[in-house]
Amino acid sequence: MGTPWQPPRPRSLLLLLLLPTLQVQGTHPDCSVVLHFQRREAECLQRIRSESHSPALPGQAGQGCPTEWDGVSCWPALPLGQSRGVACPEILNVFKSRGLIQRNCTDGGWSPPSPPYHSACQLETLASNDTEAKARHFVTMKVLYTCGYSTSLAALLLAIGIFSCFRKLHCTRNSIHIHFFTSFILRGTAVFIKDSVLFSDESIDHCTMSTVTCKAAIAFFQYSVLANFYWLLVEGLYLQTLLLLTFTCDRSYTWGYVLIGWGVPMVTVGVWVLTRLQYDNHGCWDDYSSRYWWVIKAPILLAIFVNFFIFLNITRMLAQKIRCPDLSRTHKQQYMRLTKSTLLLIPLFGVHYVVFALFPEHVGVDARLYFELVLGSYQGFLVALLYCFLNGEVQAEIRRNWGTWQRSMESNVFNLATQDFMA
Repeated sequence: MGTPWQPPRPRSLLLLLLLPTLQVQGTHPDCSVVLHFQRREAECLQRIRSESHSPALPGQAGQGCPTEWDGVSCWPALPLGQSRGVACPEILNVFKSRGLIQRNCTDGGWSPPSPPYHSACQLETLASNDTEAKARHFVTMKVLYTCGYSTSLAALLLAIGIFSCFRKLHCTRNSIHIHFFTSFILRGTAVFIKDSVLFSDESIDHCTMSTVTCKAAIAFFQYSVLANFYWLLVEGLYLQTLLLLTFTCDRSYTWGYVLIGWGVPMVTVGVWVLTRLQYDNHGCWDDYSSRYWWVIKAPILLAIFVNFFIFLNITRMLAQKIRCPDLSRTHKQQYMRLTKSTLLLIPLFGVHYVVFALFPEHVGVDARLYFELVLGSYQGFLVALLYCFLNGEVQAEIRRNWGTWQRSMESNVFNLATQDFMA
């Protein structure tokens, strides 16, 4: 009798099946696949341990074939002489078919899978030139979003410095802008921290990494993203309040805005961290296929759609006020300026996120990555440009202080010259 078939090591078989995919896909689809198999392996091993205490089951005391994990599927215990079939794992971008694989329980143990996985499941394969093109595309995208976040960070820090330095710019509106700018700074910083933790060492498999550092980096990243969306919501709420209260705003609302912008994300991420620790403490928590991802995704969707309806309501109110025949010319000019600003702020209201909000994570991956990584990285620069650098009030204050500084310098130079002449 020949040597009975032995299943390959689970890790080696998994890497063999997924190698073409891991070389091409983005970070999250890769880790979703790897963590999917890790969870299935853990469930199967748990089942094997529990069955080891039940000698009456097939495979125990030589009665048949015990439960076995072959690196892809879990094969339940089976009496001698019987066969069992399992379907290919339902994983997008890895297996193209849901074919059936069969194994028999023989005197020598489990027989080899028939047909093999790569044949029955039609493993997705990619040409080497496609792999290289995808790799170059990923590198190009990373360079673009790194430049974008760097530009945004510099512009946002300068804008915060301008709002903080000039006393006449200290008001509720600009205070909200500063919080909004800070959320963008946190988001850009979190991206750099996440990249440095996950990809600083190419020898480390980031999909199977499960350190406290990487989990903390992902948690901070999720908090910064949530805070960014909720301060986006606060900007929409504040603009709507300005219209409802005729360009006046009660300072008592400020603490409410702070609680929404920083408090809601803090509570949400806290719940998500506790949930992952308790029920799904696998990998580095960057698996978007986990059902616990909805703890983060649901509040983001809520902020996006509330902001979208606020945008529609603001547009409606501005149209009504501009058409009002009793409106003075001064107020009409104010509303016209606000209308232009609102149209420019369409991307800031997150309206473009509505396009992808209801689609599954695997739909339109390339377009989603381009919008969220490349265009999203320059959003902070756009915010600083519209709210600070192109703000007429800010420009007037800078010109006034620049003129004051020039006159002061001229006066000092004149005094020094006079002192030298008198001496």
